[in-house]
Amino acid sequence: MRLLPLLLICASLILGPGAFAQTVPATLIADNIRFTRASNSVTASGNIEVFYNGSILRATSIDYDGANDQLNVEGPLTLLQANGDSVVYAEFAQLSGDLQNGVLQSARMVLDQQLQIAATQINRVDGRYTQLYQTVASSCEVCAENPVPLWQIRARRIIHDQEERQLYFEEAQFRALGVPIAYFPRLRLPDPTLERASGFLAPEIRSNDEIGTGIRMPYFIAMGDHTDLTIAPYLSFGESQTIEARFRRAFRNGFVEVNSAISWDNLTEASNRSYVFAEGWFDLPRDFVLEFDYQTVSDPAYLLSYDYSDEDTLESQINISRARRDEYIELGISRYRSLRDGDNNYTLPTLMTDAEITRRYDPAWIGGIATLGLSTHSHYRRSSADIDGRDVARISAEANWRRDWVLPAGFLAAVELQWQGDAYYIQEDSSFDDVETRSTPFVSTELRWPLIRAGQGGATHLLEPIVQFAWAPNSQNAVPNEDSLVVEFDEGNLLSLNRFPGRDGHELGPRLAFGLSYTREDPLGWSYGFTVGRVYRQDDLSQFTQGSGLDGAVSDWLLAAHIDAGSGLSIVNRALFSDSFNVTSNELAVNWENDQLDLSSSLTWLQADPAENRPDDMAEWAMDASYDFDNAWGASVDWRYDFEANEPTEAGLAVSYATECVDVEFSLSRRFTSSATLNAATDFGFTIALNGFGATRDGRSYDRTCQN
Repeated sequence: MRLLPLLLICASLILGPGAFAQTVPATLIADNIRFTRASNSVTASGNIEVFYNGSILRATSIDYDGANDQLNVEGPLTLLQANGDSVVYAEFAQLSGDLQNGVLQSARMVLDQQLQIAATQINRVDGRYTQLYQTVASSCEVCAENPVPLWQIRARRIIHDQEERQLYFEEAQFRALGVPIAYFPRLRLPDPTLERASGFLAPEIRSNDEIGTGIRMPYFIAMGDHTDLTIAPYLSFGESQTIEARFRRAFRNGFVEVNSAISWDNLTEASNRSYVFAEGWFDLPRDFVLEFDYQTVSDPAYLLSYDYSDEDTLESQINISRARRDEYIELGISRYRSLRDGDNNYTLPTLMTDAEITRRYDPAWIGGIATLGLSTHSHYRRSSADIDGRDVARISAEANWRRDWVLPAGFLAAVELQWQGDAYYIQEDSSFDDVETRSTPFVSTELRWPLIRAGQGGATHLLEPIVQFAWAPNSQNAVPNEDSLVVEFDEGNLLSLNRFPGRDGHELGPRLAFGLSYTREDPLGWSYGFTVGRVYRQDDLSQFTQGSGLDGAVSDWLLAAHIDAGSGLSIVNRALFSDSFNVTSNELAVNWENDQLDLSSSLTWLQADPAENRPDDMAEWAMDASYDFDNAWGASVDWRYDFEANEPTEAGLAVSYATECVDVEFSLSRRFTSSATLNAATDFGFTIALNGFGATRDGRSYDRTCQN
C-alpha cells in the first residue's frame, strides 16, 4: 500500500540525529520503503517520488547510501527542476542526496518543453551545470515513422549553465534532414528560457532590383535588463552595402527607441544615404505625458528603395499633454518635411506650434454640459515670397453648451449653442491685413424619434428619423484656410455644427439636415442597417468643393449601409450621389476574420476635385489577406490596383512554414509605380529561424505531433 511521506525518517537518515532540530531537506514517497539504521541506508521501490527544494525525482527503485549521501536510482526515471524549465529522463542515475550532483546514463533532457537533448551520459555539477556527452539536440518532434528531425545539432559535449541559461557546444555539427551542413568547434546558444542574450538573430536573404542580392545578419547586444542595441549589416553581392541599427531603452517612467541605417550605393550621386527614426514617451508629474518623434532621411527615395517605410511626409514633434475626466491640456511643436514629388518644402508650412486647454462643466442652473476652450496655433514657411511664403499665428476661444430632453411619445430633443472667436496675425500675404479677427456663433436644434419593435424569432428593429436645424451667420471676415481644405461628408458629421475638419473653416448660413437610420439585430448574432441623409441650405455660399458632396444649396445624398454576419464577416459601404445618381464618391470595405482567415479589402472611387489636389478621378482596389492552413503552412497577399491607370501599384506575397522547431518565410513584393526619384522594383526575401534557442515560442499556434 502507498505510505505517507516519511519526513522525519528521511531527515534522520540523511542528516543524522541532529536533523530534528534543522530544516527537513527531503521528502520521500514510495509504495515500499525499507531502512537499515545500522548501515544508515534506505531502499525504496514502486511509484517513488522524492521532493527536494522544489526539485522532483520519480523512479521505480532507489537505494540510498547514508554513509556517502548517495542515491542509486533505477529507471525509467524523471528529474524535474524546481523552476519547471528542465526535465531529465534516464535509465539509471547515481545522484547526491540533494539531487544537485551525479551521473545519469542513457539520458534525455528537455528544456522548457522545447529543446530536447539526447546523450549517452549526463553529469550534474553543483545543481548549476549539466554536462551531456555524445549528444543530439533538436526541438523537432521525432516519430517512429519519421525518425530524422528537420534539423539537429550533434556535439561531443554540451554544457548547460542553468544559472546563466546558456548552452555551450563542443565539436558541434549542424544537420538538416540528416545531411551535415556546417561544423563549429565551439558554439554558444541561449536556452529556451532566456529572453534576452547577446548574439546573432535569424538572418535574412534579400534580393532587390535596385540594391542587389545580399544577406542581413542582425546581432543583438543586451546592454542590461532595460537597454539593448541591434546592429544589422546588410552584406550585398552588388554595389550596395548597408548597416542598420536599433537602440531601445526602458525607463521607470518611459521608453525610447531609435531606428537608423546608413547605406553606400550608386543609385544617387551622394556618397552615402541614411535615415533616423526616433520615438519615445515619459510619464511626468501631475498626470502629464511627454511624447516625442524624430524623423529625418537623406533623400526622398531612400525609405522606399530600402523598404524601411512608406511614409510620404516626415513628422518630428515633441508634445506634452494631460487628459482628465473634465479637462484636456496639450502643448506641442512639430516639424514637417514632404517627400512627395512636386511638393516644395520652402512653400509648405514646415514648423508648427500648438497649444490647447479644454474644460467641461455641468452647470446645475441650466443643466446640460458646457465646454470652454482656448487654443493657439502658428506655422512658419521658409520662403519669404508673397502669399507662397505666408506665415500665420492664431489664438482661438470657444464655448459650447448642449442639453438633451426626453419628450412625450419617446421623442428626443436637443439644443446646442456654440461660439468661436479667432484672432489671426498674418505675414507675407498681401491679400490679407496683418491682423484679422472673426466671431462666429452657432445655434442648432435637433429632434429624434427612435422607434423599436420586436419581430418574430426575437429580432429587434430600430428605426430612427432625425432632423436638425442649424444657424450661423452668412458671412464673416476672411482668414487663410490652411487646415480645412479636404472635407469628408459621412454619417459621423451629418448633424455637426461645422463639417470642416480644422479650425480655419467655419460652415456658415442657416441649414437643415435630416436623416433616417434603420438597424436590425438578430438573436443569432448578425445584423444589418443603413443611414440616409441630406443637407439643405438657405443660400449657396460656395464654401465647399464639388468633390466633397456638400457643394450647392442642396448636398448630395448620403447613403451608408453595413452588414455584420456575426461570424467575422462585415461589409460597409458609403456613397455620395446626386438626384440623377451621379456618384461623387463610393467606398466599399469588406472584412472577414476567423481562426484561419484574415481578409480586408476595399474599393474606393472619388470624383476629380482640383481644389483637393485631385485633378483626375481616383479608383483603387486594395486587398490584404492572410490564411493559416490546418498544418504548419500559412500565406498572405497584399494588392493595390489603380483602375484609372489600368495597372497595379503594389503587390506582395508571403509564404510561411512554422512548427515547433523551425520558422521559414519567403516573401515576394513588387512596386509598380515610379517617379523622378524612384524606380519600380521587385523585392525577394527569405528568412529561416531555428526554434528552441531563446524565447521564440510565444504565439506559436501549430506543433507537429506523432500519430499513434
